Amino acid sequence: MKRLIIIEEGQTEQAFCYDVLRPYFSAKDIYIQNPTIKKSKGGIIDWKNLKKEIVIHLQSDTSATITLLIDYYGIHQKHGFPGWDESLRIGNKNDRMDFLEQRMHDEIDDRFGNRFIPYIQLHEFEGLLFSDRRVFDENFEDHEFSDYKYLEETFAQFENPEMVNDGNKTAPSKRLDRIITGYQKPIHGSLLANEIGLTRIREKCPRFNRWIEKLQSI
Repeated sequence: MKRLIIIEEGQTEQAFCYDVLRPYFSAKDIYIQNPTIKKSKGGIIDWKNLKKEIVIHLQSDTSATITLLIDYYGIHQKHGFPGWDESLRIGNKNDRMDFLEQRMHDEIDDRFGNRFIPYIQLHEFEGLLFSDRRVFDENFEDHEFSDYKYLEETFAQFENPEMVNDGNKTAPSKRLDRIITGYQKPIHGSLLANEIGLTRIREKCPRFNRWIEKLQSI
């Protein structure tokens, strides 16, 4: 069985990998380990330290492929990601993510071959949860919605959930905070992702789908 290590930003992503990705990849004879980033407290860390963690995994397990599941939302200049300033001049966000991922890949020593597959989720993991409005209606009672109209507006505005933007008040997780009373990221995130299903998420989210295609071809 092939081995895949997905280094994740927090508990929400970890629950998603455990509940949704593990069964899918297991059926393809790929075993997933999904540790969270060390010392991150559920967020991103400096590239220098993240790179060290990636290299440690590559060195300690010479048969495993290493990838990331981190959000573009929350990464700032202070984190020192390679090519950051240059990336800001790229207007198309998909192209910008491709550029940043390539620069991260270039930072990892060639002796590790192609066992590192960088990935940045545009804009935030929670954007994937806007892949199917039906799931919200079927899993929450009327009184659990604090702003149902905002849910409708979000689905009407964004055909591609990955384009739900990265504003301080309009990022995917911020929208869910406003839409669902008492929204809890690890609990509700895993619930919604399970109910939506990987097939639907891949249909609606092209960047995410390309990442899955890369991983299943290792």
